[in-house]
Amino acid sequence: MKLYQIVLKDIMRRKRQMLYSALGVAIGTMTVVGILTIAVAGEAKIYNQVDKYGANLTVIPAINQLDMKLGDLSLGTLAVGDNYIPDTTLLKVKQITDDKIKESLCVDGTAAVVSPKLYINTNVRGVSVTVVGINPQEEGKIKTWWRVQEGEYINGTDQALVGSIAAQLLKLSVGETITLNKADVTVAGILVETGSNDDYQIFVPIGTLQKAFDKDGLVSSVDIRAPCNACPVDHITDDINKGVSGVRAIAVKQIADSEVGMVERMKKFMLALAGITLAVGCFGVTNTMITSVHRRIKDIGIMRAVGASRNQILKVFIYEAIVIGVVGGIFGYVIGTLLAYAVGPIIFAGVNVVYLPQYLPLSLALAIFIAVLATVYPSYLAAKIKVADSFRSL
Repeated sequence: MKLYQIVLKDIMRRKRQMLYSALGVAIGTMTVVGILTIAVAGEAKIYNQVDKYGANLTVIPAINQLDMKLGDLSLGTLAVGDNYIPDTTLLKVKQITDDKIKESLCVDGTAAVVSPKLYINTNVRGVSVTVVGINPQEEGKIKTWWRVQEGEYINGTDQALVGSIAAQLLKLSVGETITLNKADVTVAGILVETGSNDDYQIFVPIGTLQKAFDKDGLVSSVDIRAPCNACPVDHITDDINKGVSGVRAIAVKQIADSEVGMVERMKKFMLALAGITLAVGCFGVTNTMITSVHRRIKDIGIMRAVGASRNQILKVFIYEAIVIGVVGGIFGYVIGTLLAYAVGPIIFAGVNVVYLPQYLPLSLALAIFIAVLATVYPSYLAAKIKVADSFRSL
């Protein structure tokens, strides 16, 4: 009888014990696969949001938060600095951006898209809503995913573009008039739902909003989109922060990297827990194999009596470990992927989890390694059994 036949016969005879061992390995690999799958989906969501945002960097007023205290008592925080950016500062920001792009030589004659915004909280039809002043042409270049569901895009100073949910809540339709403090604007169009804050906002030309609320020459923030992927966004950010007072430039990629860093730290922590689970599974397999050795002393002695070498005895147990590893790895991959589908949307709202075939070989390799590692000591004990020892067990 060949070795693989002996292994298969013994596996069929001890199906329950082998299944328990494979389950211990599967739980460990399931945790690893699930964590990695969720982490990949979370990182993809973050970078997709960055791509969808359109801008490469944003410029906001440099406001400092001071902690106010009375002795050991905290009185809260105090915001220090202007809440708006003046037009003169905006011109400096645009000049620095264009100069840096020209120096990089990554594009010829193409300027960056600079889109200022003014945010005003006001009441429309008795409902509190955020109205955003934009440059329609520049904003359209940044938010290329915008689609008009009804009506048309803004093409006049007295027109407005309304987010889909805002239009529903305010019961607005194309052609209706909205009063914004000192100005009346007509709804030119309603946007298709985007799944972002845009759905809850009303957009009007920035000049109209500035005049209506006495904010002439002031903006709340500036979005900048470089004309190419190779443009030195990080250098532009540094130059704006160093050369323009009263503002703070933030590269959108830095925000994404920061969030991805948090995901990475969470992933490492969860993988450490998965390592503990794998260690428990390893001890479980070791215990099963040691028990198997004690129960098969007679069989091992007979094998030695008919000429089986120590290496062949070792191979019998190693082959059994490989079978346990393969079964545990497959089950671990399948269950881990299903776990990611179930838990992923809870951890990252709206995340799109997909199965990753490249983790199947990883799951199999990890499971086989754990199973073989757990079998080293029991197989060593089995190889040391002598024929005389087996007769004493009868």
